[in-house]
Amino acid sequence: MPGAIHAEGLVKTFGDVRALDGVDLDVPEGTVLGLLGPNGAGKTTAVRVLTTLLRPDSGRAVVAGVDVLKNPDEVRRSIGLSGQFAAVDEYLTGRENLRMVGQLYQMGARAARARASELLERFSLAEAADRTAKTYSGGMRRRLDLAAALVVRPPVMFMDEPTTGLDPRNRQALWEVIQELVAGGTTLLLTTQYLEEADHLAHDICVIDRGRVIARGTSDQLKARTGGERVEVVVHEREHIAAADEVLRVLGKGETTVQEHTRKVTVPVVGGAKLLAEVIRELDSRGVEIDDIGLRRPTLDDVFISLTGRGTEDGLRGGGGTEDGLRGGGGAEGGGGE
Repeated sequence: MPGAIHAEGLVKTFGDVRALDGVDLDVPEGTVLGLLGPNGAGKTTAVRVLTTLLRPDSGRAVVAGVDVLKNPDEVRRSIGLSGQFAAVDEYLTGRENLRMVGQLYQMGARAARARASELLERFSLAEAADRTAKTYSGGMRRRLDLAAALVVRPPVMFMDEPTTGLDPRNRQALWEVIQELVAGGTTLLLTTQYLEEADHLAHDICVIDRGRVIARGTSDQLKARTGGERVEVVVHEREHIAAADEVLRVLGKGETTVQEHTRKVTVPVVGGAKLLAEVIRELDSRGVEIDDIGLRRPTLDDVFISLTGRGTEDGLRGGGGTEDGLRGGGGAEGGGGE
């Protein structure tokens, strides 16, 4: 039985660019699917198709049991959408923005007021509720936009990079809100530029690249595909990066990954603690001073590099290429979106 979000063979082209090239997705009810991919991979295009903002060239999609192409208006009544960029009316207060969304969804005035107050408290906006949105910081606008997407408690939610621009405390608070929603039965498709966010929230993860799904599974299943442990070395001096890289290339079992700005070099290894001691001895013999060294399991970052050949700094920064980003937010009706 298809899930709350189901897509088969979605194809979408922009001129010569094939943004979606036969994408299949299935998200069971009450779960979170993390959709990951490099810039231009097709993530936002897929979200726009599933939320009725963009018509595919071919393929079919069903959301909340409704065919997206045949009954788009009915789909919009069943979903909430928060895009990459906050879409709020700058000249209304935070409270007025949320009440407006409720009334556009044909909620009664009293119910809309009550729901607005509840969401303002949940998103730590109560003190600023009666200020105009143009006085809000970027993070506050983002939280208001997310609140707008939840006004009508939609059974299916789409969040396109929802925590971009939030500080760690507010990001954690949003994670808690998402977990509460899912525990209550909401189904969520989440695109994100933060791999730890997908690791923390998603029941399943789908990796998309060049318009195609190239891997799917749980976080642990995807990590297992990359295999083995990693030795991670942080050198004290930037000029020692090359020497550490050379040592790890010789002693490791794969390609090294170098992060110049953090002075970190990583390589897959076999041999665990015994090999780690050997690495330390070799670095010491070359006079390479280290700030940190350790063994760790593969991360989703490693999965990304393994699958796409690109790291997250290149790959997960939202919006370029054929993906303009969703320049709207809130619910798919009344809350905005392109």
